[in-house]
Amino acid sequence: EKGYETGEHAPGLKLGGCGAYKAAHHIIKTHAKVWHSYNNTWRSEQQGMVGISLTSAWGEPVDPHSRTDRDAAERYIQFHLGWFANPIYKGDYPEVMKNYVGKKSAQQGLGTSRLPTFSVQEKAYIKGTSDFLGIGHFTTRYVLQKSFPFLQVPSYHTDSDLAELVDPKWPAPGPKWLYSVPWGFRRLLNFIKTQYGNPLIYVTENGVSEKVQCTQLCDECRIEYLKGYINEILKALNDGVNVRGYTAWSLLDKFEWNKGFSERFGFYHVDFKNKNKPRYPKASVDYYRKIISANGFPNSREVMS
Repeated sequence: EKGYETGEHAPGLKLGGCGAYKAAHHIIKTHAKVWHSYNNTWRSEQQGMVGISLTSAWGEPVDPHSRTDRDAAERYIQFHLGWFANPIYKGDYPEVMKNYVGKKSAQQGLGTSRLPTFSVQEKAYIKGTSDFLGIGHFTTRYVLQKSFPFLQVPSYHTDSDLAELVDPKWPAPGPKWLYSVPWGFRRLLNFIKTQYGNPLIYVTENGVSEKVQCTQLCDECRIEYLKGYINEILKALNDGVNVRGYTAWSLLDKFEWNKGFSERFGFYHVDFKNKNKPRYPKASVDYYRKIISANGFPNSREVMS
């Protein structure tokens, strides 16, 4: 979406309303081809696994008693996670995506939907091409219905007819988009369980960057973030969600999209100005090391379910 719709990221194309959908369509088909290639050629010998890693926030209805808000929150997840997961687990794009993008395309005077379609053969070829689901997750949004005018320029952002809100009381230790809302992760994991038949899940990305450079490397905000999110994964495990592994994001400060080296997600601080790029452990290193060695929270009373 940022590479082919808004042009914020490489390759910087602004193909309004169509680019993101076309790019995603190719990604899904390519993923399936790779899975089948491995399945046919190497699996019997290597016994490996091939999956896809998808990043999604959680969408919570502003008013859980409102059908309109609940539907909007459902659309939010389907337009993010379901966009890729639904074809892989169910054989096609989510119905709500097909309906909304198709309706908007017709209103905009287009003969066909801006959301591409899979052939019958492609649907069969794509469905089931995942031995595990990788999940990247960072934050949550409150979601409510918001209708956009018909004459709006075509855009992935307006196709789903919803608005995103945040609670100002949520901690925001890092960049302006990343609020710490641990309970959203448990809900996302349970959604995946019920929606896609409880697939094997590896958490491939979860973490936070620091807004303020702390010269003493005292990243208490990261420690609190990790504690909250890992605890919610443990609750999801108790719910029966099939989570097998967890990867904190990330080991080192590194190049972060169009933010360059200014956003630091690492356990280790990297001095980018020094030609040798020395690394220094932040306080979170010691905390996370203890979690790893205890295979859980070192103090059993530290976090309550």
